[in-house]
Amino acid sequence: MALLQEWRDYAYSEEMQTSKEGEKFWSNYFKLEKGIYEQLLSNPTEIVEGTVEELATKYDVPLSMIVGFLDGINESLKEPNPIETMEKDTVVKLDIDLEKLYYNMVDCNAEWLYTLPQWDSILDADKRKALYKEQKNSGTVRREAPKVGRNDPCPCGSGRKYKQCCGR
Repeated sequence: MALLQEWRDYAYSEEMQTSKEGEKFWSNYFKLEKGIYEQLLSNPTEIVEGTVEELATKYDVPLSMIVGFLDGINESLKEPNPIETMEKDTVVKLDIDLEKLYYNMVDCNAEWLYTLPQWDSILDADKRKALYKEQKNSGTVRREAPKVGRNDPCPCGSGRKYKQCCGR
């Protein structure tokens, strides 16, 4: 079984979503994830490359945690890694699209990540604010309500003119 499937089966199991053990697991994962991002964002132009096992050693995290990290960051890479078939000797490359990464962090409500101080030297405050606003507005659907004239049929479906029904 591929590492990613093992990670998903364990991390997203009902027990990990509802138990105290699951809370501890996710708390620890988010702490490790934050540490990896702090290191990556400290040198944003560096393209990190190596096997899954080498990255786990480099960032001093268990193999399962680096698999979860790679699953999470994959959509923010310029060229996605083959995470579905990934094994510990699979070579992965972290060439990060920084704007996309920030956008995706906001999308996941990962405030502990998109507020890291390392972002200050990568994206200026205006750019971060624009990306934040763009992401938050992406899920909002706005429909213009059609204008109803006073002599048009009432939109409530009563069959009467608007001026004699809801327009009063």
